[in-house]
This record gives sequence, C-alpha cells and structure tokens, in this order.
Amino acid sequence: MTRILCVDTATDICSVALSEDGVCTDKIEATEERAHARVLTVQIEEILHRNSLKAKDLDAIAVSEGPGSYTGLRIGVSAAKGICYTTGMPLIAISTLQILAAAFIEKYGSPSQDALLMPMLDARRMEVYYAHYNVNLEQQVEATPKIIDSDVFNELKKVSEIHIIGSGAEKSKNALDLTNAQYYPEIINKAAYMTKLAQQYFDEGRFVDLAYFEPAYLKPFLATKSKKRLF
Repeated sequence: MTRILCVDTATDICSVALSEDGVCTDKIEATEERAHARVLTVQIEEILHRNSLKAKDLDAIAVSEGPGSYTGLRIGVSAAKGICYTTGMPLIAISTLQILAAAFIEKYGSPSQDALLMPMLDARRMEVYYAHYNVNLEQQVEATPKIIDSDVFNELKKVSEIHIIGSGAEKSKNALDLTNAQYYPEIINKAAYMTKLAQQYFDEGRFVDLAYFEPAYLKPFLATKSKKRLF
C-alpha cells in the first residue's frame, strides 16, 4: 500500500488529505482566513494521529506548488519539505491548476474527448492565473498570469467545448466573449482532490529536488506598506 500525505495551502482553504493507493481515506479542511501558519501543522499531526500513523509510515508528501497565495504556498512547501528532510521520503509537487482540473473531473466526470479544461485562479483586480489541460489532465498551456478582457481568448472561439474552473471563473464569466464556455466558480482547491494525481506522480517517479524546489509563484511578492505611523 502506498500512503501519501497531500497538502494544499495555495488558496484561502488550508487542507490536508491522506491517500492510500490514490484513494482519499481522510481529510481535514480549514477555511479561516490567514490561518495557514497556525493550523497546518495541527492538521498534519491530527490526521496522522487519528489514522494511527507516524510521519515515517508515509511513502511521500505531495504539495500544491502554485500558483496561488505567496504566503500560503510558502507555508505549505516549507512544512512539506521539513517532513521530507526529517524522514528522507520524496516530495511530489502538483500544479494548483491541475488540481482544479482534477476536481472538475471528479465532480462532474470526464467531458467529451476534445474538450478544453481551463482552470483559473483569481489573482485580484482583473488578473487571473490560468492553464489549459485536456481531459486526460495533460497540460497544453502552462500556468500563466493574464489580464481578463473580452478579447483575450479569442483564439479559443474555435474550440468546441471549454470548461473554465475555479475562483477566476466568476469574473471571467462577465468579461469573456466565449459562447462555447461553461463556468464552474464553485470548484475550489482542496487536498482531497490531489490524491489520484499524487499516486500517479509517485508511480511515475516524478519527484522534485528538495534542495532546489520552490513554489511556482509566477509573480514577485509585493509587500503592502503599512499606513500606520511608528513615530
């Protein structure tokens, strides 16, 4: 049996899931804002404890690699790396956008073979992070930031069927001129949706280098300057 701990902290939801041979057997999710640093290690300890496991009983850790929240990604990757360094187990990194595409298929089933899956994360204002996947979850266009307007995806008007998935779908629905698209803003990132992909990556030996792996931020971090006067 292959046991993989999945960790997703890329968005507002902080979640962990336990995978056994690609099946989610347990999960913990928290929706409290800005709580990732406080709750993630507690979630990991709890899910291991209630399944009578220790970290050394796992075969790998899988983490959402981004794009997403800079702080959330840093917290999740740091925790996953820490467990891997301590136990010597491998680290699997899965695109946040591929997880969204997997969530769509898990919830609604596979669409037609020529359908395009376009997972999309809200990146504030009118910007999103998006990628393209086919129904086999193979990446066709890599994760990219994009400003949304009515003409930005004109080339996709020739595609017979498009499924736009995730938190960026709501703003896109009102802005894009794509009559061939369906929108699924209700689908959100959770570690439970990582389990099948994590098993696939494990079977294929698709592990990242612990020393050099960094989250896929896509954009540099911009710190907000405080308006409070210190003196």
